[in-house]
Amino acid sequence: MKRTERQHLKEHELEALARQAREMVGARRRETTLIVTVLVIVGAILGGYLLWRERVSSKAHDLLAQAVAVHDARVGPPPAPGQPAGGLYFPTERERAQAALTKFKVAADAYPSTDAGIYARYQEAATWMTLDNPAQAAAAYQQVVDKAGNGIYGQTARLGLAEAQARAGQYDQAINMFKELAQRKDGPLPIDGILMRLGRTYLDAGKRSDAQQTFNRLVQEYPESPFNGDAKKELENLKKTT
Repeated sequence: MKRTERQHLKEHELEALARQAREMVGARRRETTLIVTVLVIVGAILGGYLLWRERVSSKAHDLLAQAVAVHDARVGPPPAPGQPAGGLYFPTERERAQAALTKFKVAADAYPSTDAGIYARYQEAATWMTLDNPAQAAAAYQQVVDKAGNGIYGQTARLGLAEAQARAGQYDQAINMFKELAQRKDGPLPIDGILMRLGRTYLDAGKRSDAQQTFNRLVQEYPESPFNGDAKKELENLKKTT
């Protein structure tokens, strides 16, 4: 092959390599631009979501703070003429509870899935119990359970739900809930306290044998429990009335 022909072939090869290199750089540039664009969009969405969540959380906590202020307000007569107002007050415990109930419900209804909203719903349930309305309390506790799952609020709400059911005379439901909670030895709730409530619910339901077994379990498994003495008294009373 002549030298000139070989030279032309080399030049064509170099041009082809250069063209391929330019095409690769162009493709990589488009890919890089696309990746950067996607990252910018994702970052903007994430930033917007975090900002929105922060605003929602702030509003929820503001409403909760208003409810707590009412819940903690002074109960008593109004200040004497000429004396400083001394902050929020209510004439009776019941009036304060009713006002707090409204505030807690507003916060829970507005932001039901936030931590503040879930806590507000729990306090709404507890306030219903204070107002001697276990049916409404049970409904509110159930909402906490549905939102909080197996977290601390969910577990505590289950205990509250069982208490509400027992007070409403729904003994079978309450007993089943107490029994379920008593099986969770790795949970956040004190098992000895749950057993004490379970035993007394058995008594209220007229199930003396089950109550006796429950109190015996408490005494045997939790000898250092602060409920131990109460359980022994219940066992003594059961023996006297046998």
